[in-house]
Amino acid sequence: MAKGRAELMAFLDEIGISTETMEHPPLFTVEESKRLRGTIEGAHTKNLFLKDKKDQVFLLVAKEDAEIDMKTLHKRLGSARLSFGKPELLEELLGVRPGSVTPFSVINDETQRVTLVLDEALLSYDVLNFHPLENTATTKIGREDLFTFLKAAGHEPQILAASGDAA
Repeated sequence: MAKGRAELMAFLDEIGISTETMEHPPLFTVEESKRLRGTIEGAHTKNLFLKDKKDQVFLLVAKEDAEIDMKTLHKRLGSARLSFGKPELLEELLGVRPGSVTPFSVINDETQRVTLVLDEALLSYDVLNFHPLENTATTKIGREDLFTFLKAAGHEPQILAASGDAA
């Protein structure tokens, strides 16, 4: 059974990571998030659950307004052509539903099938914001604390210039 928000928060606490979480109505899109979040400091993100033709699975995390060229992203990743992963696969591998996708969800990827990719432009921010496995809240975490969490969850992220004109 997939870990939920309470287990995520307990895990973060266990590994010594302090976060701040703000409750809000369910948000499903970046546009909804922009309208409702107010002035939460730090970078806000979009999280793309992707699968290539060879069944490799990726979670791409980028700044909410990053322009991702889906036609060329596979070349940057060194993968086969990409499409969005099906909701059933998302729930199976990361234990979340569409609208709640977050890098925190790798806590549920115990087989480490998902390759986590962080857009390097996102890493210029000291504070990052993600859903805590559900889209009814936003959790603020420091950039270095995110890396600590990912390592503790068994996921070394791939850092990649996934947005913009960088090749």
